[in-house]
Amino acid sequence: MASQTVAVRGHIIDSLILPKILDEIMDLNGTFDILELSVGKRKTDPSAVRLRIDARTAKQLELILRRLARLGAVPLDQHDVRLMRAAKDGVFPATFYSTTNLPTEIRFRGRWRPVQRIEMDCGILVNPRTGQARCLPITHVHRGDWIVCGRSGVRVTPLERARDPDVFQFMGSAVSSEKPKTQLIHRLAQEMRVMKRAGRKILIVAGPAVVHTGSGPYLERLIRRGYVDALFAGNGLATHDIESALYGTSLGVSLDRGMPSKDGHDHHMRAINAIRDLGSIRQAVRRGVLRRGIMHACVTREVPFVLGGSVRDDGPLPEVITDTLRAQDAMREHIPGVGMAIMLASTLHAIATGNILPATVKTVCVDINPAVVTKLTDRGTFQSIGMVSDTESFLRELTRALHL
Repeated sequence: MASQTVAVRGHIIDSLILPKILDEIMDLNGTFDILELSVGKRKTDPSAVRLRIDARTAKQLELILRRLARLGAVPLDQHDVRLMRAAKDGVFPATFYSTTNLPTEIRFRGRWRPVQRIEMDCGILVNPRTGQARCLPITHVHRGDWIVCGRSGVRVTPLERARDPDVFQFMGSAVSSEKPKTQLIHRLAQEMRVMKRAGRKILIVAGPAVVHTGSGPYLERLIRRGYVDALFAGNGLATHDIESALYGTSLGVSLDRGMPSKDGHDHHMRAINAIRDLGSIRQAVRRGVLRRGIMHACVTREVPFVLGGSVRDDGPLPEVITDTLRAQDAMREHIPGVGMAIMLASTLHAIATGNILPATVKTVCVDINPAVVTKLTDRGTFQSIGMVSDTESFLRELTRALHL
């Protein structure tokens, strides 16, 4: 038999963290004894528990402890973090610690220190002189970098249920196409106002369906009224937004009449060509060629945007970053300070953004495809909302709720 004693502290009862810990132990065929349990008696009081975990083998115990670490359970005999140097560029040591998107700390020289810029599926780079730690994507590791290895000296803080109920706690998880959404959207609008008052940024991730469905003007209104602090999209959204501004069509379909325009099939290529001739979207706005639309609003309101390319892109537009690793890095630059991310009809960009967001960022995914909604809301229980809906009705109701 192998055993270990762990401790966990926080709002572990009402956030259901303790039941999850016990479930994990039993699901992995371990056993437990609750050695000490202190339950908070007021809303602001934390609870604490000490558990002895028993397993048949050391390997089984290690698996249980690794799973529990993601729920905030820390062994009582914690040691300093173990560091190893990377032997090659672009390759972590074999036993590297793979991060979650939860707030994380490392124990270095007897002190717990936060890991900066946390995101999932990265390593942790440590400066051995200062103890400063930050997330590091595998493509960024250099030979000789000091990387955290194993789970010793690492602890995470699981998400806890908000003490004051908000829209995320109110609705939780996914909202199907058969449930009323007006109340949710109005609560979401209130949450966006709270974000702005608190100085937190709102990130929008949008796909070309925003333009195809005729909801572009609603997103443009959000940008102009200061409810968008950064925009992530691809070549498609920007191209069809510019096509609609120049020709009144999206993929050749008239947005006013809903009918294909004569010779409209090439409008998106003519839009791309016009912008490439001018050198950039920003130059098209400065020269007065581009006078309305989502991209025009971003330029005139100085809202930063990142356009990440894909293998199927036409053109692409000059600002599109065709190197996917460079696009990821450009997106990462705008993550600090983001308090809410709203993802609209964008499967690949929504998932890519979800992968680099800390778990503390409140995330809203709106898509007509339930599979996209489910994939995004699975990232967190209290911080994510998914809504199966078309973007036009969602954005129309959201701008109405914000009185825009």
